[in-house]
Amino acid sequence: MPTVLLVRHGRTTANAGGILAGRAGGVRLDATGEDQAVRAARRVAAIPLSRVVTSPLERCRQTAQVLVEQQPDVPETTTEHGITECDYGQWQGRALKDLAAEPLWSVVQTQPSAAVFPGGESLAAMQARSVEAVRRHDAEVAERYGADAVWAAVSHGDVIKSVLADALGMHLDLFQRIVVGPASISVVRYGPHRPEVVAVNTDAGDLSWLRDAAPVGDAPVGGGAGPAPAEDPTEMRPS
Repeated sequence: MPTVLLVRHGRTTANAGGILAGRAGGVRLDATGEDQAVRAARRVAAIPLSRVVTSPLERCRQTAQVLVEQQPDVPETTTEHGITECDYGQWQGRALKDLAAEPLWSVVQTQPSAAVFPGGESLAAMQARSVEAVRRHDAEVAERYGADAVWAAVSHGDVIKSVLADALGMHLDLFQRIVVGPASISVVRYGPHRPEVVAVNTDAGDLSWLRDAAPVGDAPVGGGAGPAPAEDPTEMRPS
């Protein structure tokens, strides 16, 4: 199956201000976020992306556009509501420091599978729709572009964490153990037996080695040899 790059949007004005933006409009990348998006795009510039899928929210569309601009050929692009931000309901727009005093905060931290945001959605529902969307696009990319294709999904922190938890076979109650920073890139490959989580929360290093990644198959006993050695010793290796 193909390789999917799970790209979080760059830092926003809300992130910098400690505000839970949710699905609010007008939340854009700040100057740091713009630089982060460029850095992420340069990391994947040597990889021909077959498709770029983005959350409909502006901060993700901005980040996706930078990815597309750095590609040698324009990839197929599409918006996917299945990977949009969690609907935080009445929590949207509030300061994180204030939300930390709410009783629900502890549930979100310790038992997220039981967390339902007032006037919004549950984290379990967010994970279900996000995983379905990513796996659906992965199957479509495989059918249209082949098993060696690479594509990108540009989304949000909690969404990407929930997709990674599913790929790792983790219960949603453990997903807060995963960190997904602004403009970070995580790498997942959905194989015939199980997903492969190749990398999580990377924010530096060339990813061109993914062009020559072997098809997903049985897990190599002992760990395998990995990709061919890179000429640049700073090139990122899969974890």
